[in-house]
Amino acid sequence: MIGTELLDDPAADPVAVNRELRDIARLNALFGGTRAVVRELEPFFERRGRESGNGKRETWTLLDVGTGLGDIPRAAARAAWRYGITLRLVGIERNRTAARLARVPERGLPLAVVLADGGALPLASRSVDVIVASQVLHHVPRAMAARWVVEFDRVARRAVVLADLRRSRVAMAGVWAACFGLAMGRVTRHDAVVSLRRGYTREEFSAMLRAAGVRAVAHCRPGFRIVASWSPENSVQ
Repeated sequence: MIGTELLDDPAADPVAVNRELRDIARLNALFGGTRAVVRELEPFFERRGRESGNGKRETWTLLDVGTGLGDIPRAAARAAWRYGITLRLVGIERNRTAARLARVPERGLPLAVVLADGGALPLASRSVDVIVASQVLHHVPRAMAARWVVEFDRVARRAVVLADLRRSRVAMAGVWAACFGLAMGRVTRHDAVVSLRRGYTREEFSAMLRAAGVRAVAHCRPGFRIVASWSPENSVQ
């Protein structure tokens, strides 16, 4: 692995974890992290709305691996509501501080959090509707990331959405400057750059998907993001 980040340590100082997670949520909102995931989910929501055709609201489960403060799954829930879908939100976290903070209700959107590892989800096959993993795969070695993707494909019933950072020197300089301008702390500035150094090219992300045995195409989104999504029934096992 390249460098170290605060959130790599499940026992990191709770005050520092709280501060960094709040900074990450701001960066997600301002620079495309949240939008990249929601845009990737919307075709699944829209298609289900067309297929049901009866106007009845459905309830799905969404599992967010490495949920942080839960800002992205809550944004997904607000988007799903517009398509007649209510999302029950569950997060996976290794960090106890993050799990505690993510459980705090926000705008009436509760989020349950399970302490677990993304590569060994304590869930039965096809037991949740949607799995999201945003900016989490770069925290583990590439071979391990592929094994995590296999696990996501096993557990999801309707969709898997992956999102991560596209490695770029321009993005590294830009995020450091943005963190400084937004008065974010030294640790956040350091970790934001390390995250981008650990990020993927589109070719690398596609190679990881092939290693996991799933049929999906990686593509770029604004804000130096790489995303991929698929329906598990269409994956190659």
